Amino acid sequence: MNNEEPSGASAPAGSAAPAIPQLDDAIRQKLARVGTANVANALLKRGFRNVYLLGVAPLSPEQPQLVGPAYTLRFIPAREDIDTMANYGRNDNLHRRAIEECPAGAVLVIDAMGMARSAAMGDLMAARLRARGVSGAVTDGGYRDAPAIRKIGLPCYQQRSAPPATPIAMHPIELNGPVGCAGVAIYPGDVIVGDGEGVVAIPRALVGEIADEAFDSAEYEEFAAAHIARGRSLFGLFPATPESRREYDKWVADGRPSLET
Repeated sequence: MNNEEPSGASAPAGSAAPAIPQLDDAIRQKLARVGTANVANALLKRGFRNVYLLGVAPLSPEQPQLVGPAYTLRFIPAREDIDTMANYGRNDNLHRRAIEECPAGAVLVIDAMGMARSAAMGDLMAARLRARGVSGAVTDGGYRDAPAIRKIGLPCYQQRSAPPATPIAMHPIELNGPVGCAGVAIYPGDVIVGDGEGVVAIPRALVGEIADEAFDSAEYEEFAAAHIARGRSLFGLFPATPESRREYDKWVADGRPSLET
């Protein structure tokens, strides 16, 4: 096998990865306080049904909420004459470039074809992402060195652990183009939100209004939960009615007085 063959991992000639716009701090803070279910519900009201990355779970239950615009890496199946450890170590390898080029504040979204036969990332790559200020990583495949990644503290989501080396089964083919991750179409700059349950993707053009609605829903749910704890029925309370919304608005205007019994 010829280890001097081209890596096959450089970007196509003439292509340029689109810039990833920064996420407004106010929007980021709202999305950091809502559940992925709140986001998915707000998107459903606008006709978006396929936004939740089903089968992708947090690597650690203690990891913080994940929010950030998507920067993507796409894999295809490996081929033995190209995907060698020698070629994997080259500086033009897109897998290694993704770690060095994913912008601070972004989320690295890795399209691993829904396959966990080899690693989408390991602990040293996760450590480098964290050191560079990247918000986290999501893959529909899996990571190696999962216990070490948990200690690093970078919010990460995967299908299941995948300890074998990346070149065994996967070849990095494109940086920062549209991908399918866990069956969801994700475009560069779409906003990723991850919580203790999973991950949802927000089309970039809708992120402001979705953040507002999801945050409002989460706040209302706290109000409803307090009333339910006091023995109140769901009827007329959840889902919200015009009457219960007026009651909630008055409670907010009054300074959110305690509802504990």
